[in-house]
Parts: sequence; structure tokens; C-alpha cells
Amino acid sequence: MAGWILQQGLAGSASAITVQPLSGGQSNPTFRVSTDRGEYVLRKQPPGPLLASAHAIDREYRVMAALADTPVPVPRMLAWCDDASLIGTPFYLMAFLAGRVLADQSLPGAQPAERAALYGEMNRVLAALHAVEPAAVGLGDYGRSGNYVARQVARWSRQCEASTLALPPTMRRLMDWLPQHLPAHDTTTLVHGDYRLDNLVFHAREPRVLGVLDWELSTLGDPLADFSYHCMSWRIPASLWRGIAGLDLRALGIPDEASYVRQYEETSGRATAPHWEFYMAYNLFRMAAILHGIAQRAADGTAAAADAVETGRKAAPLAELAWDCAMRHQAATR
Repeated sequence: MAGWILQQGLAGSASAITVQPLSGGQSNPTFRVSTDRGEYVLRKQPPGPLLASAHAIDREYRVMAALADTPVPVPRMLAWCDDASLIGTPFYLMAFLAGRVLADQSLPGAQPAERAALYGEMNRVLAALHAVEPAAVGLGDYGRSGNYVARQVARWSRQCEASTLALPPTMRRLMDWLPQHLPAHDTTTLVHGDYRLDNLVFHAREPRVLGVLDWELSTLGDPLADFSYHCMSWRIPASLWRGIAGLDLRALGIPDEASYVRQYEETSGRATAPHWEFYMAYNLFRMAAILHGIAQRAADGTAAAADAVETGRKAAPLAELAWDCAMRHQAATR
């Protein structure tokens, strides 16, 4: 690998290159590469057999390279290598972003005004992504157009049906209910697929996003599905899992859900009504299905994370939250 980096002109000498793993939740191994000419990030596929659609780092590289000259902040792509003989799998290099990665959505240590600004910036960047015309940046074939939510519901329902673990009853109700209440509109834009606070790098001092990371799930899809995934935190209690529901948002300076949704609507020009509760139900169902899959892997003895059993137990409470949203949608659209 050192020789390849030298060939790219990214280092002065092989002896000046050091590589360190970067911590984080990425499924694609990620490393910090330090040279006498700068700092870079190397991202590669994991070793071993992979599902055909999984760990598609070529797609990550492609979408970030395509977004380089748009209002969406992304790291600068430097080089792509599909020669698996160098380090065992294909990989790419991108610029290292020196900034802040903030994991706790309550933003401890920040002042209320800074929290408000950070949330406002996070909202602005996602609206900017959804405003990009895919064909204009060479991504017109980056995914299938239309029926995104229907395909996603079918996919996660199939995964649940294939599980040998008993499904929570609410999951089965959602699998029946969601296909019958799909929104009639069919807008397609670029979607990130996993847009959340800890997949952003903020400026060290300013409430400004330097780069959006982890594009593994990006594709062409429904922008409201993408935005509502990002907004699940307002529905999930902090005591349950990665949420801010139940916190004193006014005291923290964090916008409430209605204000945050209104900002997106004003910036993007997209109305979330009358299907907002449907989208929340869909995304909470999808997350419950993912966690049920983790529970399945824990039961099979193939889970990588030590807390897989505990994480898997959160599927049922998330499904209950999803069903509450489904019932609110049904009541509002009668």
C-alpha cells in the first residue's frame, strides 16, 4: 500500500507513512493515514465473503466525488484502487477532515445557542442534498426511481419473515399495515440513507458541517423517507436508544420536532403533510427490523458486538412507537 500511496504523489517517502485505525460504527474498516505531505483517510471493504449489495465502497467514492462541486459538503476524494492484492480488498483515499464528530444528540457541554445552530446546520445540509439533481452530477443511474418506500417495506418484511426468532406481534401488524398506506406521491432524489449527527464532521469552532460521511446506504430514493429517518430521534426516548424524546429541548436550545420539520419544509420546498406520521411509522419499523436482525445474529452466535442481545431487545419497543405513529396517521387521514 505504501508504494501505491507514493505513486499517487501523496507522500514524500515510504518511511513517512503511518496507518492507524479510526474508531466508529462503520461497517467498512476505516484508517487514518499520516504522511509527510498531509493526513488522509483510507476506507476499505471488510475481508471475507460479502453480500452482492453490501459494503459497496465504490458507490461511496462515486457519490462523494460527484458531490464535490455542489452545496453538499463532502471530503475530497483523492484516489480509488480496485486492486485487492494490495491490502486484501478494494479501497479509496480521501482527505482527512480536522473537526468535531458529535455522537450525543443532546450535545453536552454546548450552550443553547450553539445547539440551535448545530441543529439548524444539520437540517440545512440534508435539504441541500435533496436539492441536487442526480443526472446533473452524473448520478442519474445511481439507483432505481420510484416505489422506494414500497420496496424498502417489502425488503425488511422479507427479512423479518425469514427470522427464526418470534416476531413481536406489533411487527406483524406493521408489515400488514404499511403496504396499505403508502403515500401516493413518488418523488426521487439522492438520499443518504443514514443521515445522523455522528455521520457529520463539524468545524472545530463553528456550527458548520465540513463533510458528510458514511454514504454506504446512499441511493436514489424518497427525500421524505430520508428526512424522517433523521427525525426519529424526536420520537425515541433517550432512555431507550439514541433519542432525545423526553429531554427538555427548550432549555437545551434544541428545536422541537415541529420547528425542525418546518425549517426543512421552508428550505426544501417539500411539504411533509399529510404523510409525516406514516413516514415515522415506516422508519421506526425499519429500525425495529434491523434490531430484530441483530437479535437473530445474537441467537445464532454470529453477532460481532458484545451488546447485541441488549440491542436486539429494543426492537419491540421501537415497533410499539411505530404503531403509535401508524394510528396517528390513520386518525389524521380519515
